[in-house]
Amino acid sequence: MGDIRRRGAVALGVTALVTPLTLALGAAPAGAASCTTQVGPYQKKVEKFLGRPADGKQSAADCEAIRAFQGKHGITPAIGYAGPVTWGVMDLMNKQKAVGTNPNKGGACPVNKGRIACVNLTLQLSWIQDGERLVYGPVPVRTGRDGYETRTGLKRIYWRDIDHVSTIYNVPMPYSQFFDGGQAFHSVGVGMWNPPGSHGCVNMTKTAAKKYWSLLKTGDDVFVYGRKPGT
Repeated sequence: MGDIRRRGAVALGVTALVTPLTLALGAAPAGAASCTTQVGPYQKKVEKFLGRPADGKQSAADCEAIRAFQGKHGITPAIGYAGPVTWGVMDLMNKQKAVGTNPNKGGACPVNKGRIACVNLTLQLSWIQDGERLVYGPVPVRTGRDGYETRTGLKRIYWRDIDHVSTIYNVPMPYSQFFDGGQAFHSVGVGMWNPPGSHGCVNMTKTAAKKYWSLLKTGDDVFVYGRKPGT
C-alpha cells in the first residue's frame, strides 16, 4: 500500500477471504482446469447477476460464466463456485451502481469544506465535491484489507508524487497523493474489486487517479468514513 514508507503493494476485497474450497466440497483445487459441479450457497443470486437462468442449479455454462468472473476479478480459487467471496464482490457492484450520481445523499462527507475528496469505505467509492456540488465521480476504489485498514476521519493532502515508488515494497504508485501517514490515493494495475484489498492506500484506476491528480492539490481535504466489508 502506499507509503512514503509505503505499506504498499497492490492487493481489494469487499468481503473477508474464506478458506479455499476443498475437495470435500466437490471442488477442484485452485489452479485446476476443471469446473466444480457443486451448487454454491449464492447460486441463484450469482446466476441472476451474470444474466444466467436463475434456477439454483449448477450447469457447465453456469460454471464457466462464474469462473470467467472470478478470473477477471482475482477471486481464488477460480473454479466456478458461487461462494461468499464471489457474491460479496457482485453485491458490492450492485450497491455501487445503486448510488448513481448522488454519492453523498446522506450528507456523511462534509459540505462546508469547499473542495474535498470523499472516501466511503463501506461502498468502496470515492468522489470529489465542492460544497454540495459533485465535481467528479463517484468511482470504485480499493481500500485497505483486514489488518491494513484505511484510517477514517478528516485528513489533508500533504505530499504529491506523480512517479512515486514504494520504499518498502519497491512497487510503483503512480499519481500518489498522500493524506495520512503514508496512505495515499494512487493508481494500480489490478481491478478495483480484486480481493482482499490494499495495504491501506486508496487504489484507483489510472483514469481516476489522473483525474484526482488534476483536480486536487496539496492542502485539500480528504474525508474517509465507513467500514470496508470484511475488516
